[in-house]
Amino acid sequence: MADLGFNEHHQNEMINYMRFARSKRVLRLKTIDSCFEDLKESRLVEETFTVDEVKEMLDGLQVVVRGEVEVELINSAHTNVLLLRQLFSQAEKFYLRLQTDISELENREMLEQVAEFEKTDFKTASKLNQESSKPKLAPLNEAGVSELLNKEIARLQEENDKLKSRLRALESQAMSALDEKTKAERALKDLQKMQGEQQVAAQSKEISSLEDTVAALKDDYERSLSANAASQKDLQENLISSKHELLRVQEQLALAEKELEKKFQQTAAYRNMKEILTKKNEQIKEIRKRLQRYEPNE
Repeated sequence: MADLGFNEHHQNEMINYMRFARSKRVLRLKTIDSCFEDLKESRLVEETFTVDEVKEMLDGLQVVVRGEVEVELINSAHTNVLLLRQLFSQAEKFYLRLQTDISELENREMLEQVAEFEKTDFKTASKLNQESSKPKLAPLNEAGVSELLNKEIARLQEENDKLKSRLRALESQAMSALDEKTKAERALKDLQKMQGEQQVAAQSKEISSLEDTVAALKDDYERSLSANAASQKDLQENLISSKHELLRVQEQLALAEKELEKKFQQTAAYRNMKEILTKKNEQIKEIRKRLQRYEPNE
């Protein structure tokens, strides 16, 4: 019996995939056979054929068979990609990184072992699968997976111990807080009792202090009003003088602007600009007259 170096669970999975691949292969071979049968039934109806006719039939058959084989190869490649996708997805759940060696796909020795396995163990495993009615779970014996699981269990155990220690510390803090609360309640009761005896005297003293404060605030308010009135008078006087100064400055600016404009009008640049504007206005008037000749009367 051929041995590919896998446990029983993985070997059964390989047998299922080989059964699937064989069914696809048989179906495609039947399709190719049907291509030849169609050629025989549709074209081979005469006793003799010319060389060109035979060549035409073979070319047509080549195209059909080539298409069928190409479809099968493409479908097989895509199927293998889906199978690898399933394996990689399962490996990622256990934080494993799988690697492939493309050169091993052309290992003739391994290919011969797979062929031998398909001839011998494939039939024996099929019988065993038919006899067993319920699937059995194979134990995980992989060293990598076991090591990862052990590390995860140790990490969870350590985290659990930390949580327990934290819980004990919180319980101790809670008991201390409860004792402090009891002491505070007792101190509050004693304080309330003492405050009940001193409350009347404290209130009288507080009322007297408030009256003194109100009187002081009243005096400050009156002084503030007097100071504000004097300040307001000074501000009004300053505002009036500022307005007079502003009017004087504005008058000086107006005189300066008139003098500047008068000097500018006396310059040659101003006269040239004025002549240009006059000519442009006359040209615009002439253009408008010309346009009115061609516009319809409304």
